[in-house]
Amino acid sequence: MTLKKDPISLSGVGDFGAPSLTRRRANNEIWPGPFVEDLVVQVAIDASRSFGRLAVAAALANVFQVCSTWQAVSRSDPLWHRLTTVIWGRTHRMHASWREEYVYRHQTAQNFRAGRSFYHTLHFDPASVDNPDGLTCRCLTLSDTHLACGFADGTVRLFDLSTRQLVGTFHPHHRDRFGRFSRAVSGIVITDPRIIFATLDGDIHVAIIDGEPLARTAHLGNVVNDGALVDFTGCGRWWVGLYAGVPGRALHVWDGNTEELAYVNTNLTDPEAVRGWYTLTELTETIGRVRVTGQESAVACTSLRYMVVDLRNPEFPLHDREWRRGLTVTSLDTNSEAFIMVDNHGLAIVRRVDTLEEVCRFNTRQGNVNVMVCTNLGYALMCAAGVVRVWEIEHGQHLYSLNQNVEEVNAMVADDRHVAAAGSDTRIHLWDFGAQ
Repeated sequence: MTLKKDPISLSGVGDFGAPSLTRRRANNEIWPGPFVEDLVVQVAIDASRSFGRLAVAAALANVFQVCSTWQAVSRSDPLWHRLTTVIWGRTHRMHASWREEYVYRHQTAQNFRAGRSFYHTLHFDPASVDNPDGLTCRCLTLSDTHLACGFADGTVRLFDLSTRQLVGTFHPHHRDRFGRFSRAVSGIVITDPRIIFATLDGDIHVAIIDGEPLARTAHLGNVVNDGALVDFTGCGRWWVGLYAGVPGRALHVWDGNTEELAYVNTNLTDPEAVRGWYTLTELTETIGRVRVTGQESAVACTSLRYMVVDLRNPEFPLHDREWRRGLTVTSLDTNSEAFIMVDNHGLAIVRRVDTLEEVCRFNTRQGNVNVMVCTNLGYALMCAAGVVRVWEIEHGQHLYSLNQNVEEVNAMVADDRHVAAAGSDTRIHLWDFGAQ
């Protein structure tokens, strides 16, 4: 795979050194380095909002060419730290310097736009599965280094993304079952070195990535009081569960540090209470979905309604709206600052989480078709009838379709480098868009 040179690499900022502290103008006025760096960051933000994140590199190149002193500011690694955070949402780096991290994120986003990726299928030994349900993958979660797959028998399998090998298998403690699928994994959170997963019966389990296969039970579910835990997600600070089956107890929030329950309320899934009980005993359509953002907020939906809550103060939802056209529940997904949903007529809308401002809308041409959606900072991937289509979500432009047909999918997930999908044929598909 051949990659185009990044505009930043052509701007003469490849060498490293200390940032310039001052700049003398003809009138002897002194421009402090921090002022110039603030100006550079603002230029980057303006370019990103006006033309998209990929346009930032060219804007930065122009700024750094103003004079040799401004070019020297471009060698400041703290400046590249700020730029990588505000443009790409990265708070920790995977490369030797923040400038290298920024260039890598830019080139990977270019690969997403152009459709340059490597495709793989991930494998595990089916002979290790005692129950046929153990071959059905229900949910997927990505971190920088791992892909976690949750199965209908309660098993979580962990793959190393660099080697694409199975490196861990985790199981919950056995206890009385409330139905065939009561132990099915409903969601996974990875906060290195921990992997946290929940099952439909409401149990939450914690394992260490390099530790023992039998997970510790952090929370015992109570199906009678809460209903079925139909979806589970989280971040470093919070765990969030969406329940269906008991009125007024749809949303549960835990403090991920103390593992204590912090909030229970909302009637979001009340109309789906009966169907919530059926999820324990039979395969059903997805009742609801919940996703978290980088702003410590969560977006949850059913086919009739969606809501946005601040996880630090969930008692008062930021937004709570009905959707008369009907929502495709499996289309809800979030990135660090926005969320996307597709209605039953195929109309996709991207909104900012904090203000509900509409970023863009577009017709997916998938009306009345079940569509599975996952998204990252710049792109949404939509799978319908086995075909995965890629859209950029800053202006709503359709870009291309992936070459591989994945049949019907049970789960999809994306971050800014990888896309994974679990097919109904038990295959786990992985696309790597990382800059090589």
